Amino acid sequence: MSDPALYTYPSPLAGYEDRAPLPDEKNADGKSFCNPETGIKSTAYEQFVGPITNGIRGGFDIHIYYYQNNPAQSKFAQELWQRIRYEFPELRIYKLWDRPIGPHTLAMFEVNVFTPLQFGAFVSWLVVNRGPLSALVHPNTGDDVRDHSQRATWLGREVPVDLSLLIEMSKSQGAAEEMRNAAQLQG
Repeated sequence: MSDPALYTYPSPLAGYEDRAPLPDEKNADGKSFCNPETGIKSTAYEQFVGPITNGIRGGFDIHIYYYQNNPAQSKFAQELWQRIRYEFPELRIYKLWDRPIGPHTLAMFEVNVFTPLQFGAFVSWLVVNRGPLSALVHPNTGDDVRDHSQRATWLGREVPVDLSLLIEMSKSQGAAEEMRNAAQLQG
């Protein structure tokens, strides 16, 4: 999808540099490590970590793909779409497209999740119930190209995404933003 070398990555330990060394002690299973208890859960249980949006767009999009010319997959996708609407009415569930749309090269439908709790419930449910279909799980950070590529996770087989459309949209948005900024400087 995307070359990881195109991006920079902050250290996962940023903000933890002054912590005491972690113990080497193992749990009763003899394999996993004992972690120091702090009595405080990570804020990531309650809201998505930055730069993922916690706003109206939703923190994550899940695109569920099917081969539109395969009658069995089309039927399964329609049934899965209905089941998701019954099972997760609090999620935002979009139209079941019967053809490729936008950067998506197969027919699909999209589901948005708004909280880490919804993400955990829905994605774990989808792992078990997606049948023969593939799903792209991506965050919404405002960088659509990176979100649909380097930050994307797949359930099932990876499906090509036409990033050129997202790249062109990004360029257009960048040019429009530059024009707005120039107008503000002149005004």
